[in-house]
Amino acid sequence: MMPLTMANPGECYTIRKVGGKEETRRFLENLGFVVGGNVTVVSEINGNLIINVKDSRVAVGKDMAAKILI
Repeated sequence: MMPLTMANPGECYTIRKVGGKEETRRFLENLGFVVGGNVTVVSEINGNLIINVKDSRVAVGKDMAAKILI
């Protein structure tokens, strides 16, 4: 497992774990980051990621992206 921040842009990954406090996990799950779901990093700007999850694009800061393990 590795954090989403280390993912290569354009490759599809499966989410294996969502870490952090309960509030953070719930927030990420509401955005579509659930265990077993597929994510693709579209681009990275200054460590912040644009991620394709459940047919929509979401911008996530590097702090939040580090809590998503693939």
